[in-house]
Amino acid sequence: QVQLVESGGGLVQAGGSLRLSCAASGRTFSSYTMGWFRQAPGKEREFVAAISWTGGNTYYSDSVKGRFTISRDNAKNTVYLQMNSLKPEDTAVYYCAASRSRWFPLSTREASYDYWGQGTQVTVSS
Repeated sequence: QVQLVESGGGLVQAGGSLRLSCAASGRTFSSYTMGWFRQAPGKEREFVAAISWTGGNTYYSDSVKGRFTISRDNAKNTVYLQMNSLKPEDTAVYYCAASRSRWFPLSTREASYDYWGQGTQVTVSS
C-alpha cells in the first residue's frame, strides 16, 4: 500500500509559477510510475504529466507541454511538478498518482494508476 500526500498548491497570478510536491510512503516508491492529473470545476479529471520509475522518461499533455516539468527524487520518495507560465485555465485540483506497472510508453489513463493522493488546489487569477 502506498500513501500519497500532495502539497504546494495555492493562489498565483497568471504568468506565475508554483511547484507541487507529492510525498509517498513505502520503500517501493522508486519502482512506481508516477503521474499528475487535474480536475477543474465541472470537468472530468485529465492527465497532466507522467514520469517513469527511473525518471528517464517523461510525457506531458499538450496543454502543459513546455510550461510544466515533472521530476522525481527517489531518495526522498517525492515527485514534483514545476508549473511555469501559469494560465487561468490551469486552475484545478491537482492529484498525484502512482502505478505499480512500468509503463512504456507512459500511460495517460486514470485506470493505469493504482494509488491516488487527496489533491491540492491550484488557483490562477487573471
